Amino acid sequence: MRLPKTFILTILITALLSGFSFSQAQETPADYLKPEFHQKRREALRAKLPDNSVAVFFANPVRNRANDVDFIYHQDPNLFYLTGYKEPHAVLLVFKDKQTNPDGKSYNEIFFVQERNARAEMWTGRRLGDKGAQEKLGILNSFNNSEFKEYDVDFTGFDKILFYDFNNDVRDTGSPSDLFDLISQFKTKVGYDTENTTLGTEPQKNNLNVRELNSIMASLRGIKTPEELELLRKAVFISTVGQVEVMKAMKPGLSETEIQGIHEFVFKKYGSEYEGYPSIVGAGNNGCILHYVENHKPHIESKEMVLMDLGAEYHGYTADVTRTIPVDGKFSPEEKAIYDLVYKAQEEAIQMIKPGVTFQEIGAHAKNVINEGLAELGIIESKDARHLYYPHGLSHHIGLDVHDLGTRGALKENMVITVEPGIYIPSNSKCNPKWWGIAVRIEDDVLITKDGFELLSAFAPRTTEEIEKMMKQKSPLDKFDLPALKKGQE
Repeated sequence: MRLPKTFILTILITALLSGFSFSQAQETPADYLKPEFHQKRREALRAKLPDNSVAVFFANPVRNRANDVDFIYHQDPNLFYLTGYKEPHAVLLVFKDKQTNPDGKSYNEIFFVQERNARAEMWTGRRLGDKGAQEKLGILNSFNNSEFKEYDVDFTGFDKILFYDFNNDVRDTGSPSDLFDLISQFKTKVGYDTENTTLGTEPQKNNLNVRELNSIMASLRGIKTPEELELLRKAVFISTVGQVEVMKAMKPGLSETEIQGIHEFVFKKYGSEYEGYPSIVGAGNNGCILHYVENHKPHIESKEMVLMDLGAEYHGYTADVTRTIPVDGKFSPEEKAIYDLVYKAQEEAIQMIKPGVTFQEIGAHAKNVINEGLAELGIIESKDARHLYYPHGLSHHIGLDVHDLGTRGALKENMVITVEPGIYIPSNSKCNPKWWGIAVRIEDDVLITKDGFELLSAFAPRTTEEIEKMMKQKSPLDKFDLPALKKGQE
């Protein structure tokens, strides 16, 4: 006897609902951050919160790509940092002081997560739900997000309610407990005046604070723990291996997209879940566009250089590594002059790094080296001349974001920063045409240690001599040929 499809579907859903347990072993990497890490981060946050306050964190929105296809979901870094939760439609409340629920039980945090839904999980993957968040994340006071609306928290009793202001870019999915509704319910609970509040200004109710939380989180996230450093080391190493493999595989005629693909294949080979940011592969004059992400030049010429700025994101933590190499494996005299100048500025800045030295000091030194060098080469009139050949800063934090939260000013032990000077000379610049189309950026990731620094990205060659030597090595991709596209397939 054949069973009706609806009956079979009902049986499957019932089995999923009753039989799937998060205590079952799952095939996941062994080096994810542990629940204890996230718990300690919540404790560290609580220690920094003002007296009689609560901090509120929402999950990132789901972003639509087109029609019924969404972009791959990526969690808000702060929420991930504090919980390890990777799903949408959630809100976390961290209290400075112990609270008491109607049953007389005390708590200092509440987490509302999207609830289990067997039919949805058949299509889009497993969900933790409240029990899973308690069991897998160790957040015992976890509830389904459908309970947030009726959960009784007297927000009027707090001196400060700290949260990030809203960008009003969250879609209403129609679910009564999606992120759109969680935000609406929160606004109602705290008296957020949507009529009279604009972005960047303090909401109207006196205890609502949208300014202070970011500086608190920056002070936490800017100093990396041993667990974070382990993941960052892996992310950086993976990214440098990608650079090395491209150096070996580089040859005239490759496309920017192919080069991007080699990097990202290496990332995936090591188990990196994402790229930390859109990959930048700019050949020739394209390298003069700082955030060039089209990567669509089909055939790179032998006399060009390629600027490659890519970073693997490994278990939430992203590297940021840039190398610039000659397509034919040999720097021309002009390319070498510009590259060596950028390298000199970077190396001298790196050698300055230690606790107490400021971002401003290393940045100013690198800029001065480049200005003096450009003047000596006759590209600018004097070292004090204004120009756009070096238009960006030298350093930023990396971590859960490629431009990670962290304090500026003095460097501190266990910060991880980039050092990335560059020179970009677009075609038709006001200098000798022999320099046109040369773009060089060298970017490395540096850990500030107790007495100095550690260069995390040293595996990828940095000097012109080292790069040329590496580019002479054979690549495992040398014999990787695919069928040509036939006419009509192009």
